[in-house]
Amino acid sequence: MSGKSENIIELKHISKVYSDNGFKAVDDFNLEVKRGEFVTFLGPSGCGKTTTLRMIAGFEEPTTGTIKVEGEAIEEKEPFERNVNTVFQTYALFPHMTIADNIAYGLKIKKVPKAEIKTRVKEMIDLVQLSGFEKRYPSQLSGGQKQRVAIARALINKPRVLLLDEPLGALDLKLRKQMQLELKRLQRKLNITFIYVTHDQEEALTMSDRIAIMHDGILDQLGTPS
Repeated sequence: MSGKSENIIELKHISKVYSDNGFKAVDDFNLEVKRGEFVTFLGPSGCGKTTTLRMIAGFEEPTTGTIKVEGEAIEEKEPFERNVNTVFQTYALFPHMTIADNIAYGLKIKKVPKAEIKTRVKEMIDLVQLSGFEKRYPSQLSGGQKQRVAIARALINKPRVLLLDEPLGALDLKLRKQMQLELKRLQRKLNITFIYVTHDQEEALTMSDRIAIMHDGILDQLGTPS
């Protein structure tokens, strides 16, 4: 087949066994994710969804199997060498840095020219609707605003894939519903592939193109919300 495959991520026979206690967190997991797709891993705590996400991100190593991003096997690569970014539930913002500096952090590490950083930070701040907040610090923001900063910081690196580990779990219900729509809007606008982890069925049904239902480390069902 010539040209690019429409699959951006391929997980083939992925398993994760923890050597210290022999616990099998993920068992022979297979999944193909298309470009620009919003796929959600749904299931109860301990079903293997976060472990699977962490293996794609590079924070865990699979015991067996292959992980490909854009056709390239990445299981041997360090997290920073993979063209994926992760947004966590805890935001993980730098408290001593302004919002603008938090968002710019990844570009500064990559030594992107200052003028370009400035332009891209402004674009991101507009995109997540935080104009006027550039000089504030994380402690001066609400939970929803912090989450938007964390998302902007991940998106500014132009990842091929954005991994989101229960990013709305710490927010109250009203804000969570608002952020669900916000995330879907961003994902459609940027056409980035999102892989999202949640145990909230309604959240999965609201946002996803496809849902992967997991339990006991196994992919149980895969399909559209309908």
